[in-house]
Amino acid sequence: MRYPISNTVLAFTVAVALPLFAQAQGGGRGGPPANPKAGAPIDLTGYWVSLVTEDWRYRMVVPAPGDYQGVPMTPAAIKVARGWDPAKEEASGDECKSYGAPALLRVPGRLHITWQDDQTLKMEADAGKQSRTFHFGDWKAPAGPPTLQGDSVADWDLQRAGGRTTGGSLKVTTSHLKAGFLRKNGVPYSENTSLTEYYDLVTERNGDVLLVVTSVIVDPLYLRESFIISTHFKKQAGDAGWNPTACSAKW
Repeated sequence: MRYPISNTVLAFTVAVALPLFAQAQGGGRGGPPANPKAGAPIDLTGYWVSLVTEDWRYRMVVPAPGDYQGVPMTPAAIKVARGWDPAKEEASGDECKSYGAPALLRVPGRLHITWQDDQTLKMEADAGKQSRTFHFGDWKAPAGPPTLQGDSVADWDLQRAGGRTTGGSLKVTTSHLKAGFLRKNGVPYSENTSLTEYYDLVTERNGDVLLVVTSVIVDPLYLRESFIISTHFKKQAGDAGWNPTACSAKW
């Protein structure tokens, strides 16, 4: 049996539904944040300095030719790496090959992270004078050739408990990369490479804030399997030590 809906009930339903709809659209109290900047579960902005806690001999100096330990290289990658010559790289004007997105954070130095706008995070590295942009939402990559830093799409990976956001991390997926080096001694990655990064904050007992970046590098041409590395930075109070320096293939 169908029951008629009175005007009073209908009015009550509309009165309740409209605020709920507004909240679901981010326009009401308790609704989702209006933009990624406002909804950031962690604050990545500021100046950060590298903490070289691992792989010292691959990061603080240019590795010796043939020292590829730890990288799951294919035979094709080994062939490319054996032909590496830093003098030729410098002479060709391609000295920034080891400063592309898959390798940039492994170059010791400092980062400066800011919000370019409500939908875009900007990361500047003084090593190689490089800059990356992380785009949230329905951003469309512009047409054009692959670039050193590629096209990066970002999203907040939220942690929730009891219906509330209790923290989270930043996930960044980068594609459309120009070919480059994973290490300065010629370990290559191709234009088919995809990079997925997770940015997390950790607070030490002494109050130091650390940025931990986990990178997953996939390259069907030069890697036999995913190459996963973790890189650490310590937050600074200001820009002390910030020193943008040009790329180098020799140091």
